[in-house]
Amino acid sequence: MMNDIKQPFDESDVKVLSRERAFNGFFKIDRYRLSHRLFEGGWCKELQRELFVRGESTCVLPYDAKTDQVVLLEQFRVGALDHGQSPWLLELVAGINDEGETPETVARREGVEEAGIELGELRPICQYLVSPGGTNEKVHLYCGQVDVSTAQGIHGLEYEGEDIKVHVVQASQAFDYVASGKINNAASIIALQWLQLNRDILRADWSER
Repeated sequence: MMNDIKQPFDESDVKVLSRERAFNGFFKIDRYRLSHRLFEGGWCKELQRELFVRGESTCVLPYDAKTDQVVLLEQFRVGALDHGQSPWLLELVAGINDEGETPETVARREGVEEAGIELGELRPICQYLVSPGGTNEKVHLYCGQVDVSTAQGIHGLEYEGEDIKVHVVQASQAFDYVASGKINNAASIIALQWLQLNRDILRADWSER
């Protein structure tokens, strides 16, 4: 029998003394002064923390159950510089959720913009916090039904500086990319490992549609 972890604290156990916008560019950074309760009782000393304000985003792994292939996107990512690897990463379809947009709407919009594909059923995988020690970004992660025969070419919005190449690969090859480290970004790893666990279910559900 598993023991459930009881978490005694919530947002009411944090005192936000101030919050100011420290940087307001393409991305935003807020500076907090705060204090929070301690496990042994009382409150911690005043802390200063900078937060990378990113909000919510949506990522989707397009999967064709009939051919057992996935769609991966290749594009330049500045955050991959200085890590001894190519900064052109293999990733999922992804986009930032605009105000009032549902994650499903973002997934379908980005499928068209980034890969030229129309997504069918969206199967939820999970929601997760990217790196809560420094950013508030929350990702909504899906696997999306797709016909890979429509996935090809170079895509992206020029005014956003996007230059995105579409790749169609066998699911087993994508799993090998994760195992070898060729794919090393969190959303792609989580989605592909989920697909490994759920591929038989999706093939049964989607192959005849």
